[in-house]
Amino acid sequence: MNSFQSVFKADLFKGKAIVITGGGSGIGRCTAHELASLEADLALVGRKIEKLETVRDEILKTCAVKVSVHSCDIREEDKVAATVADILKEHGKIDHLINNAGGQFPAPLCTINAKGWETVVRNNLTGGFLVAREVYNQHMAKNLGKTDMSITNIIADMWNGMPGMGHSGAARAGMLNFSETASLEWAPVRVNAVAPGFIASSGMDTYPEPMKQTIMQLDKTIPLQRLGLEAEVSGVLTFLCSPAASFISGSCIRIDGAAPNAKRVWPVVGNGQQNPAFNSFHLGGLPDVIQRRDADREAKKAAK
Repeated sequence: MNSFQSVFKADLFKGKAIVITGGGSGIGRCTAHELASLEADLALVGRKIEKLETVRDEILKTCAVKVSVHSCDIREEDKVAATVADILKEHGKIDHLINNAGGQFPAPLCTINAKGWETVVRNNLTGGFLVAREVYNQHMAKNLGKTDMSITNIIADMWNGMPGMGHSGAARAGMLNFSETASLEWAPVRVNAVAPGFIASSGMDTYPEPMKQTIMQLDKTIPLQRLGLEAEVSGVLTFLCSPAASFISGSCIRIDGAAPNAKRVWPVVGNGQQNPAFNSFHLGGLPDVIQRRDADREAKKAAK
């Protein structure tokens, strides 16, 4: 494959302008490739302009679309307002926003100081709110009812708590509530949330070794017996921007292999079998930590 193999029709987003925050890596990068393959014009937002430029150049090798890149720390209110204004100058409109940017670090609650807590909350809640508010105020509120517009907020599998990342869990839960509120206050703009579970993304390689050891065993706790792929998230994000989702608002779609549904009273998880993965991203690959896990398991099988 030398281009994204989307299940959606090739010209689905022709003439549409879509903003993706956190577009320089992981799910954001993958989603940018899928939307560009469907002829969407893109505005990629992130802190590191070099990463955004790399993704832009990847896309332009196979897609004849407009891709602008914008360096922005979404935690800074004035910078967010200026960035949205710049995007509107470049594209003239914003049809859809995918609020993907965020970040956290693993730590038990008792060790998180106020600065660490506030940093993660600003990344995963405040920043997303600021971007959404500016997109709504600067463009969408002025064009209500003229065309289908949407905001999709990326949260996380934070049901039943998020041990080891309580600051992120609290922020993501807040983002879900914000999405539900905005779906009413900002209608007819559609506002939804998407909650990825354990997704095999490059971000896994940034965690310290103890967390990587945990990551290596995560698939055993998931009913579908595997981790998700970036393309399995981008497909849902693409759907929520599409006309097929025109009556979906105020909702949250989980992409987690039923992980929150695993129960101690039903100890057999997945019957030892996994369902087939859907990998449509031509540049997608497994993070090093997952490749190492698979190599270790193959070595153990061969040694038996």
